[in-house]
Amino acid sequence: MRTNIVLDDDLVKEAFRHSSAKTKKGLVDEALRELVRVRRRRSLKDLKGRIRFAEGYDYKKLRTAR
Repeated sequence: MRTNIVLDDDLVKEAFRHSSAKTKKGLVDEALRELVRVRRRRSLKDLKGRIRFAEGYDYKKLRTAR
């Protein structure tokens, strides 16, 4: 999707220092992916205490099965 946006120059410079992106397009793409990743993780944390596991469910055993 093509769009035009005005970015804060100081924020862009700082973001480049924390990123391996070479272009503004790459930087914005990386930032959007990071935002989505963080928000997805946060939504999983909201489920804490709301899920009941079946009796005998052993998540540690499943980890070693790989």
